[in-house]
Amino acid sequence: MNFEYFIAGRIAIKSERTFSKLIVRIAIAGVMLSLAVMILSIAIIKGFKTEIQDKVRGFQGDVQITRYDLNNSFEHSPFILDAKTEKQLKTNPEVNYFYPFATKPAILSANNEIEGINFKGIDKTYNWSYIKQHIISGTIIDFSDSTAAMQELLISNYTAKRLKLKTGDDFIMYFVQNQLRPRKFKIVGIYDIGVEDIDKGFVLGNLGIVKRLNNWNANQIGGVEIKIKDFSKLKPVADDIFENLPQNLRSYSIKETIPNIFTWLSLLDVNTRVLLILMLIVGVINMVTALLIMILERTNMIGMLKSFGASNWSIMKIFLYNAAYLIGIGLLLGNILGLGLGFFQQSTHIFKLNQASYFLAYAPIEFHFIDVLGLNLITIVVCLTVLIVPSFLISKVSPLKAIRFK
Repeated sequence: MNFEYFIAGRIAIKSERTFSKLIVRIAIAGVMLSLAVMILSIAIIKGFKTEIQDKVRGFQGDVQITRYDLNNSFEHSPFILDAKTEKQLKTNPEVNYFYPFATKPAILSANNEIEGINFKGIDKTYNWSYIKQHIISGTIIDFSDSTAAMQELLISNYTAKRLKLKTGDDFIMYFVQNQLRPRKFKIVGIYDIGVEDIDKGFVLGNLGIVKRLNNWNANQIGGVEIKIKDFSKLKPVADDIFENLPQNLRSYSIKETIPNIFTWLSLLDVNTRVLLILMLIVGVINMVTALLIMILERTNMIGMLKSFGASNWSIMKIFLYNAAYLIGIGLLLGNILGLGLGFFQQSTHIFKLNQASYFLAYAPIEFHFIDVLGLNLITIVVCLTVLIVPSFLISKVSPLKAIRFK
């Protein structure tokens, strides 16, 4: 039988504590709350980053190919996607799908209101899976009817509210050229992405409109948007795509297109690390305090054990076993609290956010087993390692004085 483990068990389970009873409960509560906050912090930050990335990626893709020139306007110069480049994109195992597009600045006029907008033209190859998830009214453009599709348009909920429009309404859009070119459109759908830069800046229409206004031929396009399978591989995949492009084309990733959002998301990682360190310190301080109180309260027992021949290290292990037991209870309760609140939020979305400020209507949760396991292991290792220092107080206890101590 392990002598130290046996004594620690008697202390932890059957011993009647006095003052230390309250301190131990506070220590357990401290570890529980610290772990719960750390679990929820990582889950919320990862969920938040994933949701924002999906919003931006869903509308603009991961990589864009445009013509290589000095044109810095919203309207890209036309080019023809050669067969070799198209084949490379189709055979690239990291590419999920791609589609052509073109943009053109325009002015929306309706109900005595005007709004500057960027018309994004797409064709029948466009992947609607993401937009369908965010349509709040109406439907998507029906490219099966080529004539009707030339007049159909999707606008954001932000633009619809600004111009007092709804699904089914007609209005005039003026395309910006040497002379304004008016075109009549019908709203077939209203979407709400939740990212102001997108909702405020774009409408979706037929690529053929841009081609006709710019007098392009049937094969000319303004660019290609590419969606990759694994966003964590964005840089190497984007570099590979760029290296295989002809000299007249260039490509850039979404992190280069919208750097402000991704810079903001990267700063969240710093905030998370600071919060994790603070929560870990709180848990450690609570456990150190509890261990010191337990050692001082059991000075008499320490003296007796020393008089019976127990070594300092043997007695230290008794208190470290006891501390490990308390940490284990705190971790168990912390996991139950953190995971419980997280799963509750996932199913109910009860904790709301201001979408105008955070791009999301509720706090997202994304759990990963490796994160939860890592937090538990780090908490155990750090707490027990730090607790070795106050346990050295046992070596200062004199058996004679301890036995006489009341």
